[in-house]
Amino acid sequence: MGIEDITEDGTGEEAKGAENFVQSELFARTFREGMALVEETANYLDGEGRDASKELPRETALSYAGASMRLTTQLMQIASWLLVLRAVREGEMVLGEASDDKYRLIPGEAASVKFKSEGLPERLVALIDAAHQLYNRISRLDAELFTGEAAPVEKNDAAAQQRALLKAFGGR
Repeated sequence: MGIEDITEDGTGEEAKGAENFVQSELFARTFREGMALVEETANYLDGEGRDASKELPRETALSYAGASMRLTTQLMQIASWLLVLRAVREGEMVLGEASDDKYRLIPGEAASVKFKSEGLPERLVALIDAAHQLYNRISRLDAELFTGEAAPVEKNDAAAQQRALLKAFGGR
């Protein structure tokens, strides 16, 4: 059953789960985390990041520009999702409206964006990583809340590398 299967009295199972989620402390923490990341990124890109990008070689500066645009786009998608659910929480929007496809995140979209981090400022790479992780978490929540299906969990390349190292050096 998807959100479209909600009965007149709003008793659909996913609807109850979504309603409970938007009223939860988990949502409040996720909202604060997302908005703080948006603000931190904006401050970085408008200040320290702008200065750092001016000192980069031309090719790396182009990579910086592309990476910062993708980061900004991803953060705006996160902020939009969070603001829609906050509107539901505050009674400004009904859950049925918030479940519209135009408000859904695309699972795995963050994983499909690859960028060359070599030479980019460490702070920008850290912000990209934080946004990527948050997008993936929110994407899984979105799929579970609004389709009743678990979103695919992204393969963790770091874990695969760690297993390979353990195997290579006699670990289990």
